[in-house]
Amino acid sequence: MIALMPIAALPALSLMGLYILAAVLPALLLMLYIYLQDAVEKEPLPLLLRLVGMGALAALAALLLEGLGQRLLGVLVRPGTALHTLLTAFLVIAAVEEGAKLLFLCRRTWDEPNFNYRFDGVVYAVFVSLGFAAFENLRYVFAFGLGVALPRALLAVPGHMGFAVVMGYFYGRARLRENRGRSGRPSLVMACLLPVVLHGVYDACCMLGTRLATLIFVVFVCALYLSVFYLIRHEAEADVPV
Repeated sequence: MIALMPIAALPALSLMGLYILAAVLPALLLMLYIYLQDAVEKEPLPLLLRLVGMGALAALAALLLEGLGQRLLGVLVRPGTALHTLLTAFLVIAAVEEGAKLLFLCRRTWDEPNFNYRFDGVVYAVFVSLGFAAFENLRYVFAFGLGVALPRALLAVPGHMGFAVVMGYFYGRARLRENRGRSGRPSLVMACLLPVVLHGVYDACCMLGTRLATLIFVVFVCALYLSVFYLIRHEAEADVPV
């Protein structure tokens, strides 16, 4: 009970709670937004919570794989070069993270009975991705302090949602194609490839840090956000059974 705790411990606990809130609140707000957009048939909350957990597991898997990828790339390409930075952004970070998200998404939802509308693919992908982003945010906030919370809330967390909306767009179409007797593999390939490209551009611009890269980043983020929120509204309004 709190009353039995030493007074000196309370500020530390309060600070920890503030860190956790700052890390997870942006993801929670975006989850609520995407949940409310699902106008035809809301997904069960226990399923959505499990998908958030899948996202956290995907983040753990990606953390391990990225460490291995960094070591291997450091042997093959000289660190500090532009080539090393680009390969890190696209192959080590983007490919690993988006691949892990899609893998956990497919394993949990491909045969899910509630996956009965195309927009469900967007909802599922976003909840996995925001579970990933919340876990990642916790790591950054506890490592670097509250100073990173606001920029990550405005950029990194919505960025993860943006990549997920593109993933879910094609994931829902893959399920629709399979249920209509056609191969869903082309759509599944796009569900992985396009988020990797988008994520890779995002990270490469951040990591290069040049004036040109910063300009490209600003234009890219604005275009991504506008496109993604349009895509969410369009897909929700044009939803069809799978």
